[in-house]
Amino acid sequence: MDQQMPAQNNPIRTRLLAAMQDGIFAHCERLPRESVLAEQLGISRTQLRDSLATLEREGFITRRHGVGTMINRHVLSVQTRMDIEVEFMDMIRQAGKEPGLGFAKAEPIACSGEVAARLKIQQGEMVLKVCRLVTADGKPAIYCEDHLPYGLVKRPLEEADFARPIFDFLQEFCLVEPYMDLTEIRPTVADARLAKLLCVAKGAPLLYMDEVDYDIAGTPVLACAEYYVDGVVKHTVMRKRL
Repeated sequence: MDQQMPAQNNPIRTRLLAAMQDGIFAHCERLPRESVLAEQLGISRTQLRDSLATLEREGFITRRHGVGTMINRHVLSVQTRMDIEVEFMDMIRQAGKEPGLGFAKAEPIACSGEVAARLKIQQGEMVLKVCRLVTADGKPAIYCEDHLPYGLVKRPLEEADFARPIFDFLQEFCLVEPYMDLTEIRPTVADARLAKLLCVAKGAPLLYMDEVDYDIAGTPVLACAEYYVDGVVKHTVMRKRL
């Protein structure tokens, strides 16, 4: 079964977002009707409808019969959305800061019971542990520890490979594309290790995200522990009544 293209990799969606944010529709309340918009983009109405449906699910637009497609500028103006997967570097850029990579390193290890439970594998099985420190304007902003079953890796690795976004790494080296994730979000404080890594005081507040990514068959392929320095990135969640 083919996996769906992640919304963020959909070029039509990307073009429409750019057009609404600072392009030809930046000062419009509504998008043109579908026939006109499809012609402007040089695509079929079927392709357009798929992308409009994605943008509506994400809250960027609202479609109403007899009214048209309204642009939700209060949603477009949000810097970072927790409910939309964004790579760390792009997240820092959206916050108006210059992203950088403090370090990226990886090693195969025998997994702990906690990691095994998250990945639904046996304790002691080999996993690849990837650690990355992302900076904002040269200062530590995000520290992430990723674990993936070592058996997923299909080709030899070099140190430079770990500097890439983890989802690019999964696609290229593991031939895996995460389909969805479940993430627990909670506040925490920096212990001595995190305080040193993130250059904050011990006990400083951090945002913690415990994420598990699944392929389209529902198999866990990645477990992430992410720590965000307070005040660097403003996270927003969009919720709609169903």
